[in-house]
Amino acid sequence: MKIEIDDFIVRYFTLIRTVIAILIGIAISVGIIILLVASPGGSITSFLLGPFSTLSRIGNIFEKASPIILCGLAIAVSFQAGQFNIGAEGSLVLGACAGTAFGLAFHGPVWLEIPFVLIVAAIVGGLWSLIPGLLKAKLGADEVVVTLLMNYVAFYLAIYVVNNLIRDPNAGFMASWTLPESAWLRQFIPGTRVHWGIVLGFALVGVVQYFLYSTSLGYEIRMTGFNLSFARYTGVNIVKIIVISAFITGVLAGIGGMTEIMGIHHRFNWQMSPGMGWDGVVVAIIARNNPILVVFAALFLSYLRVGGQILTISSSVPAEMVNIIQSIIIILITAEAFLASWKTRVSIRRSLSARAAA
Repeated sequence: MKIEIDDFIVRYFTLIRTVIAILIGIAISVGIIILLVASPGGSITSFLLGPFSTLSRIGNIFEKASPIILCGLAIAVSFQAGQFNIGAEGSLVLGACAGTAFGLAFHGPVWLEIPFVLIVAAIVGGLWSLIPGLLKAKLGADEVVVTLLMNYVAFYLAIYVVNNLIRDPNAGFMASWTLPESAWLRQFIPGTRVHWGIVLGFALVGVVQYFLYSTSLGYEIRMTGFNLSFARYTGVNIVKIIVISAFITGVLAGIGGMTEIMGIHHRFNWQMSPGMGWDGVVVAIIARNNPILVVFAALFLSYLRVGGQILTISSSVPAEMVNIIQSIIIILITAEAFLASWKTRVSIRRSLSARAAA
């Protein structure tokens, strides 16, 4: 029995460490609530259980998770290729802007509008992300710096397009014209704003999972990220992998931004960067770049956000506490030394037990 437990710990150590990091983050947040609130019991209940108290709040979890899942997938593909591409935010914003402009100008069959708008957003997002990919592959430019700076360029370029080409002067604020209803992603659960974008996100999770783990190109991407020198030695075209992974990242982020516009806002009305691309970085790190785990990480992050909002309304604790939890979790997950000695002890004990049994 002891050997079986040790085997389980060693095999699933990364998952166990992630769960422990999450629990520590939540425990610290509970401690903060106890320190800040005179009667913390109700506040803790609101934070931890409030997101599940009504159908509307449960819907809020899935609604918020919808674009984050796609951004998490986008970042996970680049991370799997060993590229620290943090440009999902720029592709998300610019893809959504281009898709909105196309949707407003589209005059074809109504049943083609949704797929065409999504395709345009995907292509524009992919092409935008292709720029840092090419700079990295051809010139050795640091993808962190390039993508970080290009996020700002993408946002202000989108604002320029909205202000000068598709702005609705009757909106009362900076926003595009409203998309025709034929370009909306319908909300299909009464009492919530859950729309078909979440279903598309789940579908693309399956596509990315199959692509990364069941195709030769996906294998080359993972091999490049795992060991660049070995991948180059075995004949993998590193330039191709960097460029393709960057393009896929932009495609997924562009779709994520467009589904948020089509399902929730129905017009481009972001007056500041929405931050969902950065949430994708958080989700990819928590999920350890696993497409399936991205879904759970995105839902967990959304759960924290909804709980933080409920907590802010019901007490004096600021919603920024959620950012503290995120930071603690990420620090613990990315700290290679966190619980490493425990894993070493378990591994040694397992080896000794197996030798004694033999």
